Amino acid sequence: MWSVLIVTLPTRPNAVRLRIWRALKSLGCAALRDGAYLLPPAQAPALEALAEEVRTHGGTASVLSLAPRDEVQRQEILAQFDRSEAYAAWQGTATTLEQALPGLAETEARRRLRAVAEALATLRQIDYYPGAAAEQAETRLAALRQALDAQFSRGEPSARLDARIPRLDVRQFQGKRWATRARPWVDRLACAWLVRRFIDPQARILWLADPARAPRGVLGFDYDGARFTHVGSRVSAEVLMLSFGLAQDARLQRIAAVVHYLDVGGIPAPEAAGLEAVLAGLRELHADDDQLLAAAMVVFDALYAAPGNPA
Repeated sequence: MWSVLIVTLPTRPNAVRLRIWRALKSLGCAALRDGAYLLPPAQAPALEALAEEVRTHGGTASVLSLAPRDEVQRQEILAQFDRSEAYAAWQGTATTLEQALPGLAETEARRRLRAVAEALATLRQIDYYPGAAAEQAETRLAALRQALDAQFSRGEPSARLDARIPRLDVRQFQGKRWATRARPWVDRLACAWLVRRFIDPQARILWLADPARAPRGVLGFDYDGARFTHVGSRVSAEVLMLSFGLAQDARLQRIAAVVHYLDVGGIPAPEAAGLEAVLAGLRELHADDDQLLAAAMVVFDALYAAPGNPA
């Protein structure tokens, strides 16, 4: 069963016609013929909204249900939703990034990886009947992430699958030694800022060249085996916030959204590009990680205090 939009577009205005065409394309409609567009039944509300807009501007439109008369016809319709060519084009962009990766700086590499990931996410949204091509693309994206981490961020943590994050008493975490990987980037810098500003103001932070050799007794963050690291879809800064009861702070929520996007992608955040550029510049200016953190603390403080950040 499919939902089908039968439409005759208004002759004018042209802006409406163009908007409808773009909407049909972005929805990934299959075209039976000119003026007849198919989507799975779950997308019927989107077709109804387009039909209403068409009628408002003088065109005609109806949304009907369509059932194939036999398996042959069903397969013919399914073939119109095939995204193999789109996945092949996406694979080409992935290959281009893979080949360019050795010569890219980390900030540019991560920016391009996010673009590749977002392009795949957009494609997956209109792949209503995913198959082997979708699985291959996800595998390729995971391999790209691993290649980038191997080049720029050895020891990048794998997310723990257990979703439970216990609430901790901040009073028991004062004056401690904390540790993370050397040459910190967004998530690690955000974690260190959270520790110093909201958890353990007297914290001593160690920068580890090899997290596998972390000293005994340190509180590790953002590496495999660390006490505070990725859990499920949450990055390490989000895990720290939940662990110490900070997640209800709307200002920190906004910062966490930026850090999440810059670290693993997902929903774009308005401040992401600016924060990424500033932190990248600070890493160029400061070869010493303590100095880098001191400079980054000011940036996160400013972002936390920024006008428009919810109080």
